[in-house]
Amino acid sequence: MSSSKKPHLNLIVTGHVDHGKSTLVGRLLYDLGLIDQRTIEEYAKESEKTGKGDTFKFAWVLDRLKDERERGITIDLAFQKFETNKYFYTLIDAPGHRDFVKNMITGASEADCAILVVSAKKGETEVAVEPGGQAREHAFLLRTLGVGQLAVCINKMDDSSVNYSKERYEEVKAMVTNLLKSIGYNVAKVRFVPTSGWTGDNVVKKSDKMPWYDGPTLLQALDEFVEPEKPVNKPLRLPIQDVYSITGVGTVPVGRIETGRMKVGDKVIVMPEGAVGEVRSIETHHTPMQEAIAGDNIGFNLRGVDKKQIKRGDVVGPVDNPPTVAREFKARVIIIYHPTAIAPGYTPVLHAHTAQVAATLVEFISKIDPRTGNVVEQNPKFLKSGDSAIVKIRPVRPLCIESFKEFPELGRFALRDMGTTIAAGIVEEITEKYTLEKVAAKA
Repeated sequence: MSSSKKPHLNLIVTGHVDHGKSTLVGRLLYDLGLIDQRTIEEYAKESEKTGKGDTFKFAWVLDRLKDERERGITIDLAFQKFETNKYFYTLIDAPGHRDFVKNMITGASEADCAILVVSAKKGETEVAVEPGGQAREHAFLLRTLGVGQLAVCINKMDDSSVNYSKERYEEVKAMVTNLLKSIGYNVAKVRFVPTSGWTGDNVVKKSDKMPWYDGPTLLQALDEFVEPEKPVNKPLRLPIQDVYSITGVGTVPVGRIETGRMKVGDKVIVMPEGAVGEVRSIETHHTPMQEAIAGDNIGFNLRGVDKKQIKRGDVVGPVDNPPTVAREFKARVIIIYHPTAIAPGYTPVLHAHTAQVAATLVEFISKIDPRTGNVVEQNPKFLKSGDSAIVKIRPVRPLCIESFKEFPELGRFALRDMGTTIAAGIVEEITEKYTLEKVAAKA
């Protein structure tokens, strides 16, 4: 069956640095026959030259950047495609290292499902799941960013401290279960798989070293995920990635339809500009189409809209249900990292869908317990790393953004400053909107 016929899912693999994530993914792709033996042998040789033995040979399948090999960590998001019996997957390998949380956010905001990799090795598990640990941080991020489907690989089962022990597996499973429950996952729906990326146990092939485990391999567990419904029946929302001027065609904006559908002949509006135009043509990968739906990456030509009236970060929608333009909104955020503390008035750069705009945190409404969602403090004076809060945010210029409830695809955002991701969040409610008149006056 060709990949295009199978339903497509975006999968993100996350987990604490050094818990064997890249090795696990490399092993999965190798066992699926997507990487040949020769390449792996070359990687093994190169890995030995760096003085790390051949331990990184599978990890290097994804960590192609030389810099990553020398440091032994994953830096950028690596994209790789593979198939299971049921699905066609795009794999987003998210870095486990703290500096790289921003990639993790870009990845997670597009992911349909996730694998969380946790080491079974004594000492490593504890560090990852305790407060401040990256397994906790990543699980919370996935939850906050709306990735609801999760499988957990309890990895490194081959380690000498573990020795494929059922007792240690159950112990780690209990720790991770408590962590996931505490941040709101329905653990009954989470599949746990004892694996070794290094030896390939339970990755693609069933392990004979763990007769006590009767569940699926990781590959089989991936077929248990369910395809999210395509939000085709919602109003059109299409964030613009780029705008081209093509001779003989005119202005061609490019982007991915997040919700709804677009047909040739439709009247659409570009927000926040408020320019109205008619869809003259649509194409995907140079193939013309009459209609495109949620999930399609398209280029389209608009009659009546000038190149100056449309830019990256704008959102196209139907004239009778234009994308929301926020002056201020209430959001739930988690502070991922800040060297000191944040006070109201702080103005980082907000990244949402394809838009980037400076935005001021004007008010801290309440600090909440990330595990229960209960309010622990009203109007906190400041927020620091690890805090979760309800805040009011005011973009410095009109921004198209929607409430997470109505349009999850356009209701997530990250706040960045000093080259790092400070916070991630979701929009609870748009408290002040611009009307078209106001936007026009502002423009």
